[in-house]
Amino acid sequence: MLPLGASLAFLLAGCNKQEASTEIVIGEVASLSGGTAAWGKAQNEGVKLAVEEINAAGGLLGKKVKLITEDDQSKNGEAATVTKKLVSREKVVGLIGEISSSKSLEMAPVCQKASIPMISPGSTNTKVTEVGDYIFRVCFIDPFQGTVMAKFALSKGWKKMATLTDVKEDYSVGLTQAFKDYYTANGGTLAVEQSFSKGDKDFKAQLTAVKGAGVDAIFVPGYYSEIGLIAAQARELGITVPMCGGDGWDDASLIKVAGAAVEGCYFSNHFSTDDTSEAIQGFVKKYETLKGEKPSTFVALGYDSAMLLFQAIKTAGTTDGPAVRDVLAKTKDFPGITGSITLDEKRNATKSAVILSIKDGKFVFVESVKP
Repeated sequence: MLPLGASLAFLLAGCNKQEASTEIVIGEVASLSGGTAAWGKAQNEGVKLAVEEINAAGGLLGKKVKLITEDDQSKNGEAATVTKKLVSREKVVGLIGEISSSKSLEMAPVCQKASIPMISPGSTNTKVTEVGDYIFRVCFIDPFQGTVMAKFALSKGWKKMATLTDVKEDYSVGLTQAFKDYYTANGGTLAVEQSFSKGDKDFKAQLTAVKGAGVDAIFVPGYYSEIGLIAAQARELGITVPMCGGDGWDDASLIKVAGAAVEGCYFSNHFSTDDTSEAIQGFVKKYETLKGEKPSTFVALGYDSAMLLFQAIKTAGTTDGPAVRDVLAKTKDFPGITGSITLDEKRNATKSAVILSIKDGKFVFVESVKP
């Protein structure tokens, strides 16, 4: 054991080192490998772009922003593990992630306990921000998204539908419930409700039951990795009715896997590169110049999450967790790429959704729906 004087000197040296640091360390958790890697990589591209821009503009509070990203490998349980590492070992002052609601629900208790603000770019399950007052998101939530799609289905004249839900994902379960509540309360009939589990490859038994029900359309709020297979197998069985879902459909690999099987289908989303607003088109052109392709929704959401955190730190004038949290909680009309962001009392973003169709192998803007 060190003598008292030596111990005090050691502690003071540590404090001085922190105060003298020339960096503000931000953490990120994303699925950079595994089943939902397309989303994680997109989120990471958006966050990195935001970090590059803020550092090019002089950084925050006179310091450069350092980003440390951890890969949760799309595995259940891993997000909590790497979040603990970022909090305890890397001493991050804020955390971005995850897209998956299940992964964010693993991360949130860690951040809440450590009093470190966490912003999820794309977790839409209502439970995420209910974990505590340090947990925020820049996306809309499942009740809104599910209701939007239920209204859209009824407007299309789809009076009799089926649902196909991923029971292993909180996201899918929550979206189906929201859809079901509005759809059935407003004249729609769910003729059959089927389920599957993330990672499944064969959906023929569920789809055979759907085919036998003679529905007008199918609501499938899953992730792109399964949606492509489901659509292809549905068409093989002779099911020709439209399918629709949520933002989990958003990845170019959906079309690569399903091809013509998803033509004429629809899904809700946070953002469209077809939007003519000056801010969105400027962002799209900038990203295309850097990467040679248009940004996905999750690039834009990752960018918005990081920029919102940076603004909160700048406004607070400190990286102190409670102070940054208080500023984030007051967010109103933040000019995000995915829309104007106002956070409600539950730290959820109030913003519009867009509905996209799949036509000629592309995601095409159909309409924007306000809260």
